[in-house]
Amino acid sequence: MILTFSEATAQRLDAFLAGRLSGLSRSQIQNLIKGGHILLNDKLVKARASLKKGDLITVSIPEKSNVEPDAEDLPLSVLYEDDEIIFLNKAHGMVVHPAAGNANGTLVNALLHHCAGKLASEGGEGRPGIVHRLDKDTSGCIVAAKTNTALKNLVGQFADRTTAKLYLAVTQSLPKETHQTVSNNIARHPVHRQRMDVCNPGAGKQAITDLHLLHTADDGTSLVLCALHTGRTHQIRVHNRFLGHPLLGDPLYSKPNRQPVSTGRLMLHAWRLGITHPLTSQWIQQEAQIPNEFLPWTDKVTERLNQVRLIQDYKKFDALW
Repeated sequence: MILTFSEATAQRLDAFLAGRLSGLSRSQIQNLIKGGHILLNDKLVKARASLKKGDLITVSIPEKSNVEPDAEDLPLSVLYEDDEIIFLNKAHGMVVHPAAGNANGTLVNALLHHCAGKLASEGGEGRPGIVHRLDKDTSGCIVAAKTNTALKNLVGQFADRTTAKLYLAVTQSLPKETHQTVSNNIARHPVHRQRMDVCNPGAGKQAITDLHLLHTADDGTSLVLCALHTGRTHQIRVHNRFLGHPLLGDPLYSKPNRQPVSTGRLMLHAWRLGITHPLTSQWIQQEAQIPNEFLPWTDKVTERLNQVRLIQDYKKFDALW
């Protein structure tokens, strides 16, 4: 389908198409643009691209696979649940939603069974209820939406950076600073497509992480508290590698022969997650139990972790040291 923009006044691409493509929501149109299914003058553009008179818009809507995820009775660790949302402690090794090579056995499959199919339907094809994601090898807190209203609200909170996200990570060497903030842009690695990498300011997306050193073992491996201000793919892993101390057990960003100790997993855990409840507007903060693999480091700083639990303003963490 080819459309011609003939209006005299400039208009956003996604806004224009929302009035022309019946049956598609604006978010669905934005996903089509991101996926390269909508071109402006035969070029890939962003949803906010401004249209001018005479522009040609090519729309290729892919056929639906009609394959919905199956509900599967899989173990889930539920931290909190009501009629609108559900917090879970995602297990290490579990994929969040079905994708190529992972058609089942995912968190979505388990949620469909646990919630009897009552999940938000506007999260995208094969992703009912999904608000945000954790890497397969990352364990810890994740929140899902049961209603479309809750989904829209939570997606907005993550986009506006009003959520609170705290991770525990173990690095393979000692960070140079006790407290530091990394702020740069991250994009897909130009050669190794499974990786992300720090890029020039004009490319990629901004990524901001606060890092606080908690404990250093005799072998130099260190426990780091990571507060996320943004939520880019592999953000913590990329930032720690950028600083010269990749995460212990990271199969993508660290070298196996440089691991001072074997843990059998990526040492990254989404420890605490805070959101504003989409219905009651109350602040809810949940914590995922620290995995056993982290205990050799976390057992040394239990008092400090208890202090962290009492603080909601992450800018004040450095006062604990």
